[in-house]
Amino acid sequence: MGDSGLRERKKARTREAILREAFRLFRERGYNATTVEQIAEAAEISPATFFRYFPTKEHLVTLDGFPPLIEALASQQPGAPVAVLRGAFRTAFAALSAEEIAAGHAREVFAVTVPELLVANLRKSPGVIREVGGILADRAGCAVDDPRIRNAVGAVFGVVAMVWLQWAHDPDMDGPAEIDRALAHLESGLNL
Repeated sequence: MGDSGLRERKKARTREAILREAFRLFRERGYNATTVEQIAEAAEISPATFFRYFPTKEHLVTLDGFPPLIEALASQQPGAPVAVLRGAFRTAFAALSAEEIAAGHAREVFAVTVPELLVANLRKSPGVIREVGGILADRAGCAVDDPRIRNAVGAVFGVVAMVWLQWAHDPDMDGPAEIDRALAHLESGLNL
Protein backbone atom coordinates (compact mmCIF):
# COMPACT_ATOMS: atom_id res chain seq x y z
CA MET A 1 0.00 0.00 0.00
CA GLY A 2 1.42 3.37 -1.00
CA ASP A 3 1.55 6.69 0.77
CA SER A 4 -1.92 7.65 -0.47
CA GLY A 5 -3.46 4.52 1.09
CA LEU A 6 -1.70 5.20 4.37
CA ARG A 7 -2.84 8.84 4.28
CA GLU A 8 -6.45 7.77 3.65
CA ARG A 9 -6.37 5.33 6.60
CA LYS A 10 -4.91 8.03 8.85
CA LYS A 11 -7.62 10.49 7.76
CA ALA A 12 -10.33 7.88 8.42
CA ARG A 13 -8.90 7.20 11.91
CA THR A 14 -8.79 10.92 12.69
CA ARG A 15 -12.39 11.37 11.52
CA GLU A 16 -13.51 8.40 13.64
CA ALA A 17 -11.64 9.77 16.68
CA ILE A 18 -13.30 13.17 16.27
CA LEU A 19 -16.75 11.60 16.03
CA ARG A 20 -16.14 9.18 18.91
CA GLU A 21 -14.88 11.89 21.27
CA ALA A 22 -17.55 14.38 20.19
CA PHE A 23 -20.38 11.99 20.96
CA ARG A 24 -18.79 10.96 24.26
CA LEU A 25 -18.61 14.64 25.26
CA PHE A 26 -22.14 15.34 23.97
CA ARG A 27 -23.46 12.51 26.19
CA GLU A 28 -21.47 13.70 29.21
CA ARG A 29 -21.91 17.48 28.91
CA GLY A 30 -24.72 18.01 26.41
CA TYR A 31 -24.44 19.15 22.83
CA ASN A 32 -24.63 22.90 23.50
CA ALA A 33 -22.14 22.83 26.39
CA THR A 34 -19.48 21.00 24.35
CA THR A 35 -17.06 23.18 22.40
CA VAL A 36 -15.00 22.42 19.31
CA GLU A 37 -11.88 23.07 21.39
CA GLN A 38 -12.93 20.39 23.91
CA ILE A 39 -13.60 17.90 21.11
CA ALA A 40 -10.24 18.66 19.47
CA GLU A 41 -8.39 18.26 22.77
CA ALA A 42 -10.12 14.93 23.50
CA ALA A 43 -9.32 13.67 19.97
CA GLU A 44 -5.71 14.86 20.39
CA ILE A 45 -5.82 17.20 17.41
CA SER A 46 -5.81 20.97 16.98
CA PRO A 47 -8.99 22.97 16.41
CA ALA A 48 -7.62 23.78 12.93
CA THR A 49 -7.47 20.05 12.16
CA PHE A 50 -11.05 19.63 13.42
CA PHE A 51 -12.20 22.27 10.92
CA ARG A 52 -10.46 20.44 8.07
CA TYR A 53 -12.81 17.50 8.74
CA PHE A 54 -15.97 19.32 9.84
CA PRO A 55 -16.74 22.97 8.95
CA THR A 56 -18.80 23.41 12.16
CA LYS A 57 -19.81 21.44 15.24
CA GLU A 58 -23.27 21.12 13.68
CA HIS A 59 -21.75 19.14 10.79
CA LEU A 60 -20.89 16.32 13.22
CA VAL A 61 -24.57 15.63 13.69
CA THR A 62 -26.41 16.86 10.61
CA LEU A 63 -27.03 14.53 7.71
CA ASP A 64 -25.37 14.99 4.36
CA GLY A 65 -27.73 12.54 2.80
CA PHE A 66 -27.31 8.83 3.31
CA PRO A 67 -24.61 7.86 0.76
CA PRO A 68 -25.16 4.09 1.21
CA LEU A 69 -28.80 4.57 0.16
CA ILE A 70 -27.84 6.52 -2.97
CA GLU A 71 -25.28 3.81 -3.88
CA ALA A 72 -27.80 1.04 -3.18
CA LEU A 73 -30.43 2.65 -5.41
CA ALA A 74 -28.16 2.08 -8.40
CA SER A 75 -28.11 -1.68 -7.78
CA GLN A 76 -31.88 -2.16 -7.49
CA GLN A 77 -33.92 -3.86 -10.17
CA PRO A 78 -36.53 -1.62 -11.80
CA GLY A 79 -39.93 -1.77 -10.16
CA ALA A 80 -42.51 0.15 -8.18
CA PRO A 81 -40.82 3.09 -6.40
CA VAL A 82 -41.72 1.92 -2.87
CA ALA A 83 -40.35 -1.56 -3.58
CA VAL A 84 -37.18 -0.11 -5.11
CA LEU A 85 -36.62 2.16 -2.10
CA ARG A 86 -37.34 -0.64 0.36
CA GLY A 87 -34.72 -2.78 -1.40
CA ALA A 88 -32.27 0.12 -1.39
CA PHE A 89 -32.69 0.69 2.36
CA ARG A 90 -32.21 -3.04 2.97
CA THR A 91 -29.07 -3.10 0.81
CA ALA A 92 -27.70 0.09 2.39
CA PHE A 93 -28.08 -1.20 5.96
CA ALA A 94 -26.61 -4.60 5.00
CA ALA A 95 -23.48 -2.81 3.76
CA LEU A 96 -22.92 -1.15 7.16
CA SER A 97 -21.16 -2.76 10.11
CA ALA A 98 -22.87 -3.00 13.49
CA GLU A 99 -20.50 -0.25 14.68
CA GLU A 100 -21.47 2.04 11.79
CA ILE A 101 -25.17 1.46 12.50
CA ALA A 102 -24.61 2.18 16.22
CA ALA A 103 -22.67 5.36 15.38
CA GLY A 104 -25.45 6.44 13.01
CA HIS A 105 -28.01 5.80 15.73
CA ALA A 106 -26.04 7.89 18.21
CA ARG A 107 -25.96 10.73 15.69
CA GLU A 108 -29.70 10.40 15.10
CA VAL A 109 -30.45 10.66 18.82
CA PHE A 110 -28.80 14.09 18.90
CA ALA A 111 -30.25 15.04 15.50
CA VAL A 112 -33.83 14.64 16.76
CA THR A 113 -33.47 15.68 20.41
CA VAL A 114 -31.44 18.92 20.09
CA PRO A 115 -33.81 21.53 18.60
CA GLU A 116 -31.14 23.38 16.57
CA LEU A 117 -30.00 20.11 15.01
CA LEU A 118 -33.53 19.00 14.23
CA VAL A 119 -34.04 22.28 12.35
CA ALA A 120 -30.68 21.95 10.55
CA ASN A 121 -31.55 18.42 9.40
CA LEU A 122 -34.99 19.52 8.22
CA ARG A 123 -33.28 22.22 6.13
CA LYS A 124 -31.09 19.56 4.47
CA SER A 125 -33.90 17.03 3.85
CA PRO A 126 -35.23 18.52 0.59
CA GLY A 127 -31.86 18.00 -1.10
CA VAL A 128 -31.75 14.32 -0.19
CA ILE A 129 -35.38 13.84 -1.19
CA ARG A 130 -34.78 15.59 -4.54
CA GLU A 131 -31.73 13.42 -5.24
CA VAL A 132 -33.61 10.19 -4.51
CA GLY A 133 -36.63 11.38 -6.50
CA GLY A 134 -34.40 12.21 -9.45
CA ILE A 135 -32.82 8.76 -9.44
CA LEU A 136 -36.21 7.05 -9.23
CA ALA A 137 -37.69 9.23 -11.98
CA ASP A 138 -34.72 8.54 -14.23
CA ARG A 139 -34.98 4.78 -13.68
CA ALA A 140 -38.75 4.86 -14.27
CA GLY A 141 -38.37 6.97 -17.40
CA CYS A 142 -40.60 9.77 -16.16
CA ALA A 143 -40.18 13.42 -15.25
CA VAL A 144 -38.62 14.28 -11.90
CA ASP A 145 -41.69 16.35 -11.03
CA ASP A 146 -44.08 13.45 -11.78
CA PRO A 147 -46.62 13.41 -8.89
CA ARG A 148 -46.29 9.62 -8.61
CA ILE A 149 -42.58 9.96 -7.83
CA ARG A 150 -43.31 12.77 -5.33
CA ASN A 151 -45.97 10.65 -3.62
CA ALA A 152 -43.83 7.51 -3.41
CA VAL A 153 -40.73 9.33 -2.14
CA GLY A 154 -42.80 11.37 0.33
CA ALA A 155 -44.52 8.25 1.67
CA VAL A 156 -41.27 6.30 2.05
CA PHE A 157 -39.38 9.15 3.74
CA GLY A 158 -42.36 9.89 5.97
CA VAL A 159 -42.46 6.27 7.16
CA VAL A 160 -38.67 6.14 7.60
CA ALA A 161 -38.68 9.43 9.55
CA MET A 162 -41.34 8.09 11.93
CA VAL A 163 -39.30 4.92 12.58
CA TRP A 164 -36.11 6.98 13.03
CA LEU A 165 -37.84 9.18 15.62
CA GLN A 166 -39.01 6.10 17.50
CA TRP A 167 -35.56 4.50 17.23
CA ALA A 168 -33.92 7.64 18.67
CA HIS A 169 -36.03 7.20 21.81
CA ASP A 170 -35.76 3.38 21.95
CA PRO A 171 -32.12 2.31 21.60
CA ASP A 172 -33.09 -1.38 21.91
CA MET A 173 -35.08 -1.22 18.70
CA ASP A 174 -33.57 -2.95 15.66
CA GLY A 175 -33.89 0.16 13.48
CA PRO A 176 -32.96 -1.38 10.11
CA ALA A 177 -35.36 -4.33 10.64
CA GLU A 178 -38.15 -2.00 11.76
CA ILE A 179 -37.61 0.26 8.75
CA ASP A 180 -37.89 -2.80 6.49
CA ARG A 181 -41.11 -3.94 8.23
CA ALA A 182 -42.56 -0.43 8.00
CA LEU A 183 -41.75 -0.18 4.29
CA ALA A 184 -43.21 -3.66 3.69
CA HIS A 185 -46.41 -2.40 5.35
CA LEU A 186 -46.39 0.68 3.12
CA GLU A 187 -45.72 -1.48 0.08
CA SER A 188 -48.72 -3.68 0.91
CA GLY A 189 -51.07 -0.70 1.08
CA LEU A 190 -50.95 0.16 4.82
CA ASN A 191 -53.72 -2.28 5.69
CA LEU A 192 -54.41 -2.69 9.39
